[in-house]
Amino acid sequence: MSTPTRSAVMLNTPTRRATPFEGQGGLAAVVSELTSEIRELYLADQVPWVVGYSGGKDSTAVLQLVWTALQGLDVEQRTKPVYVISTDTLVENPVVAAWVTQSLETMRQAAEEQQLPIQPNRLTPEVKDTFWVGLIGKGYPAPRPKFRWCTERLKIRPSNSFIRRVVHDHGEAILVLGIRKAESQARARVMQRHEKRRIRDRLSPNGNLPNSLVYSPVEAWSNDEVWTFLMQQPNPWGHPNKDLLTMYQGASSDGECPLVVDNTTPSCGDSRFGCWTCTLVDKDKSMSAMIQNDEEKEWMLPLLELRDELDVPDDSHLRDFRKMNGSIQLFNDRNVPGPYTQKAREDWLSKLLNAQTWIRKNAPDYVRGIELITMDELHEIRRIWVFEKHEIEDSLPRIYNQETGEEFPGGPLDQHLAVAADEVELLREVCDDDELHFKTMRELLSVERKFRTMTRRSGLFEALEATIKRGYYADADDALDLALRNRNNKTAPALLGLDEENTDAPA
Repeated sequence: MSTPTRSAVMLNTPTRRATPFEGQGGLAAVVSELTSEIRELYLADQVPWVVGYSGGKDSTAVLQLVWTALQGLDVEQRTKPVYVISTDTLVENPVVAAWVTQSLETMRQAAEEQQLPIQPNRLTPEVKDTFWVGLIGKGYPAPRPKFRWCTERLKIRPSNSFIRRVVHDHGEAILVLGIRKAESQARARVMQRHEKRRIRDRLSPNGNLPNSLVYSPVEAWSNDEVWTFLMQQPNPWGHPNKDLLTMYQGASSDGECPLVVDNTTPSCGDSRFGCWTCTLVDKDKSMSAMIQNDEEKEWMLPLLELRDELDVPDDSHLRDFRKMNGSIQLFNDRNVPGPYTQKAREDWLSKLLNAQTWIRKNAPDYVRGIELITMDELHEIRRIWVFEKHEIEDSLPRIYNQETGEEFPGGPLDQHLAVAADEVELLREVCDDDELHFKTMRELLSVERKFRTMTRRSGLFEALEATIKRGYYADADDALDLALRNRNNKTAPALLGLDEENTDAPA
């Protein structure tokens, strides 16, 4: 005779799932216990708190618990600052980004009215670290698991810089995060490892930042429990949690995002929001679902199409055969391509500005002013193209005008260039349309112009020599052949001594 469990599996009948907060006295008891714990930790010392807030369900639940706990303190006890930080990568899903921005503003006003020491902060990456400056400006290829250059620049650096400033000013910081063991097995293992090193109840050491501890009040909660809390406890800063549920619901492929109504109901919470440009996942399921579930969201189609164009299995035809320093890197007798070519970068900029222009003309009013790329980023990309990559054609203003119908708000750079933009085609003709020869000559002229304005010309000959070495090859096949011969002869290639720009992972 089969066991009941096996029978359930054989008959494909649903097994019982735990009721939210079962065995813990129910929601009210859990919330009461947690808010008391939060107050106790808050009053235990003068170490400021930094609450991570993404606008998602977990971080909302944590901030709501902290907010409610502080409301239960006397005004004179609310002396310790609680910094709420939200990192905007500038390529977040636009719907989510708008939600978070609005929520932070509502939060700021409510904290002032309720006399709470909560200070919301929207963090963004430095211009030199943004996604589009990396991809369009410097030519970094779309991120891949083995070349994940984006996370450190877009998310980690802005938040870590803020936390380091807090630690510098106060000596220590306590990070309050919405991390949960139920999110993944990897997350659970990391949290369990840190638990063993706890120096105080519920406070774990931060492995990345010195003088900071981590407090994770909902670490043991399930998805069901998070949503049960959010739907049954009113949002204390007045940003409706039902709107958050609706956003998650719209990001689910089947249009369903139910709460637990019985033991067989699947819970909401599998939707993942992130950068709309992300190529580290197979597909942007949340944006696809939003478009599928809501006709009003069809304005996001150009973003989805551009993201899919970035995510091509083989982009070698879009990339230079040399690394950024001009060297050739081999892997299994094949050349590993380097950054995007000038043409590819110009094409990406055209497509991005085209998408922005279309959305501004055709989208609903609340996104008509959308800024897929900021003006500061455009100025930085222009600087990199002209002065670092020596692309003296200065093509960005032309592309901007072509795609937006507006003049680019930046003065001409001719006075800083070795060859005026209108003379570039003449230079190309002189080089007999040999693209590699043309680029080498263009860079030589640019390097000479740069050193001409210096009082001391130390380093000129080294810079000229490096330029010549970068353009030494006849073409990509010649470069591969030379690299193979050098390796087979156990002779180090002459170019390997040049330091390539540091990235988070090898290209």
